[in-house]
Amino acid sequence: MNINFIDMVYDLYATSGIKFLIENPKNLIMIGISIFFMYLAIFKKYEPYLLLPIAFGMFLVNFPVVPGEGLMDEGGLLYNLYQGVKLGIFPPLIFMCIGASIDFGPLIANPKNFLLGAAAQIGIFVAFLIALALGFNALEAASIGIIGGADGPTAIYLTSKLAPHQLGSIAIAAYSYMALIPVIQPPIIKLLTTKKERQIKMVQLRDVSKKEKILFPIVVTALTVLIVPSSVSLIGMLMFGNLIKESGVVPQLVENVKNALLFIVTVFIGLTVGATATANSFLQIATIKIIILGLIAFIFGTAFGVIFGKIMCFLTKGKVNPMIGAAGVSAVPMAARVVHKMGIEEDSSNFLLMHAMGPNVSGVIGSAVAAGILLSMFG
Repeated sequence: MNINFIDMVYDLYATSGIKFLIENPKNLIMIGISIFFMYLAIFKKYEPYLLLPIAFGMFLVNFPVVPGEGLMDEGGLLYNLYQGVKLGIFPPLIFMCIGASIDFGPLIANPKNFLLGAAAQIGIFVAFLIALALGFNALEAASIGIIGGADGPTAIYLTSKLAPHQLGSIAIAAYSYMALIPVIQPPIIKLLTTKKERQIKMVQLRDVSKKEKILFPIVVTALTVLIVPSSVSLIGMLMFGNLIKESGVVPQLVENVKNALLFIVTVFIGLTVGATATANSFLQIATIKIIILGLIAFIFGTAFGVIFGKIMCFLTKGKVNPMIGAAGVSAVPMAARVVHKMGIEEDSSNFLLMHAMGPNVSGVIGSAVAAGILLSMFG
């Protein structure tokens, strides 16, 4: 009787998830990491709308499952949803939602800000070259470099095309650095600028007409796709979202796109991208390298934006506050808010938000174009 009971308990243990986790400590580590990310999302509010689904996707996929019946096994729930990432559907939809909430007015009012948005993308190519030097192949290096654009959907889109096995690591790195913009950018900005430069006040932007705002997405789409055809998915959806916003004729459509659809697609992307972060794919030396290279890309992107801002400041004889160049990364509107906050700290009457929004929305276009260039080169 006792022997049968002991055998029964052992059989139960042998088929349980407890035995699996004891024998596979890497999965237990990944579950711990996922719980840590949940903590950051819930209690520290680091990109909670995406980090929370990513963390829970990691949490789910690292538990033991019956072979062939896992969420990411063919036919499983997350496997089916992941096709939206794999086939390049979800990221362009996110871009459409972003376009429906962006005001390109500050960029139209001061087109020179396109240069600041472009300069901030140099960090992508610097990180790409460093990644190549560290032994990553061209596809992986391109995917790592795009982290410097500070644009999560773009990073996911390009990585899903070029290096899907690195998707979890790159997505987590990209969104982590986006959340840490208020921590990372100020020291870089202060290092590269003087107090006098940070106190520069910029003249009020001119009013932009409705006709200009309607023409902008059409013209930008045409020009960008003619030059970099592979950027059509991201740029096309971004500009379509902006066009329906600026047209003013479909307000209910705009409201649903920039709110309901955005959150729905974000949940699907988060859960499925998180579910790619299995113990075998995530717990590697390569992941540490990716996280470090992502930071390098982000630092260089911010630095080049500020440096080009200083050049514009010199050429305009002090009419451009070089700090706005830091907003050239694609994180809208966080980067612009950081610049605005720093301007107020230097001078309480120095309002830079709208000036910083120009390079910031330009950075969204710039990161999509950079992704298109890398995709055309290596896709």
